Amino acid sequence: MNISSMEKQLKALADANRLILLSCLKNKEVCVCDLVDVLNISQPAVSQHLKKLKDAGIIKERKVGTWKHYSIVENLSPVAQQVVDELDVLTKCDCGGESCSI
Repeated sequence: MNISSMEKQLKALADANRLILLSCLKNKEVCVCDLVDVLNISQPAVSQHLKKLKDAGIIKERKVGTWKHYSIVENLSPVAQQVVDELDVLTKCDCGGESCSI
């Protein structure tokens, strides 16, 4: 991994809200609407956090209807993988909100 890519990943990981998002995504794909409920911030703010993680190559997205679902990429860098491994799984991220119907 080159220094620029590592810097981008480390910056993406250096935020409490983004670490919470990764805790939600640790074991499964989650809809953006549920991530809004977990962080209790606006959907545009959640989207900005997700964009930073996606641009750093840590997560990927999949569109389902009008909603985007996010998951952690399969082949994380060793640095990012170590951080994710240290995170506890958050179980309050399950899809099921009224705004999230697939």
